[in-house]
Amino acid sequence: MQFIKTKLEGCVIIEPKVFGDHRGYFFESFNQKQFEENVGKVNFVQDNESRSSYGVLRGLHFQLPPYNQAKLVRCIEGEVWDVAVDLRKESPTFGKHVSVKLSDENKRQLFVPRGFAHGFVVLSKSAIFSYKVDNWYAPDHDSGIAWNDPELSVDWQIDLSAILLSEKDKVLKNLAETEIPF
Repeated sequence: MQFIKTKLEGCVIIEPKVFGDHRGYFFESFNQKQFEENVGKVNFVQDNESRSSYGVLRGLHFQLPPYNQAKLVRCIEGEVWDVAVDLRKESPTFGKHVSVKLSDENKRQLFVPRGFAHGFVVLSKSAIFSYKVDNWYAPDHDSGIAWNDPELSVDWQIDLSAILLSEKDKVLKNLAETEIPF
């Protein structure tokens, strides 16, 4: 596996070594030892999966302490544009984001540390998105920021008129209007 640091401290792109032949392919999607050596110790407690159609945008979500989460995300079918936003107030990159295309073809993963908001939009006809988290989901601690906050200036790589949001995501506020506890 190759671990690629991003401009946001702690946010890491992971590229697996894929072994393929006429039968198909094989790769290690997670290796605890390599992960700890290159990213750090994280105790993942839950795996989640979603299926979404073209244009579905989920995010930008985070959980409030004590239920904040780190995530290891990947797209196992289709293609998504994945975004992580640094919400750590003391960070020199507070309010900045990193974006990466995750797909069944490139098999990349993104590690999103605690203190970040996360979201993705589906670029293919449909996508299956899978992720590990290091803390339990707590609906009462769920929060987020608006996907289209002009200060974040995220290029979602899709015609904005095609974006489909949940009712919850439609009412999220901009970063400047959101309480950030990190």
